[in-house]
Amino acid sequence: MDNRVTKLFNIKYPIIQAGMIWCSGWELAAAVTNAGGLGVIGSGSMYPDVLREHIQKCKKATNNGIFAVNIPMLYPDIDKHMEVIVSEGVKVVFTSAGNPKTWTSFLKEKGIIVVHVIANAKFAQKAEEAGVDAIVAEGFEAGGHNGREETTTFCLIPIIKKAVKIPVIAAGGIATGRAMLASMALGAEGVQIGSRFVASEESSANINFKNAVIKSNEGDTKLTLKQLTPVRLLKNKFFDDVQNAENNSASVDELSKLLGRGRAKKGMFEGDLIEGELEIGQVAAIIKEIKSAKDIIDEIITEYKQAKAELIKGF
Repeated sequence: MDNRVTKLFNIKYPIIQAGMIWCSGWELAAAVTNAGGLGVIGSGSMYPDVLREHIQKCKKATNNGIFAVNIPMLYPDIDKHMEVIVSEGVKVVFTSAGNPKTWTSFLKEKGIIVVHVIANAKFAQKAEEAGVDAIVAEGFEAGGHNGREETTTFCLIPIIKKAVKIPVIAAGGIATGRAMLASMALGAEGVQIGSRFVASEESSANINFKNAVIKSNEGDTKLTLKQLTPVRLLKNKFFDDVQNAENNSASVDELSKLLGRGRAKKGMFEGDLIEGELEIGQVAAIIKEIKSAKDIIDEIITEYKQAKAELIKGF
């Protein structure tokens, strides 16, 4: 499986683990990297000193493999995160939720590979103009923060593929080898997978959250908080409170107050399934087991090859 994405990151498989807050610590990133994919540390929930610790532990735990750090551009102390990334010699950075022009030049000057997450063609082109090396095209199905356009992944991939010349990595609703094959048939050269790795042994998500994911069914997630920033959540009491507030025409300030601070940590990291924010994608409905990251990647690659062979045989 040799293409522009595997060459860019020097990885065996074009599988990138999403940098999910509260779920993507050094253990998961190292496990994915050691299994042949690209592991990603999700820095959005970390203080700079905590990020440094995770990077150092990941370097020790990987067999000279490459891993990345994901940084939401909205992070308040992003300059401190960038200092840590540079000083620790991180080779790949994924940026999201902001203008890629702000930090891309800085990172590229340090010899760092930059990938930006987008949800529409306009921002894909802006990211390419900013000089990023690849783009993650994230569809409506994805968990966590999402695009306002609500474009599904399989509609988004060919749109972005036509809009840019740099490699496109598909994200949103991908947890199996068949979905990976379909994504690449539409023009992606790699896939970014989040929800499937939430329910992994190495994920830093609370076991309560992991169990809620594997018990979820079709329709148990929904995009909400559209007045603030769209986010896909697993339905629970907190989700119902948000829906009721929105149905009663709550203001942005009222919704912000309801969201409060630490709601995501409460749900995903501490395991409060009632009052916590539970970010997960639609594809959670197909995830029914907690497995190691290596087993997950092996399973995806095996199914990918089998599905590809079936298609070739069918034609």
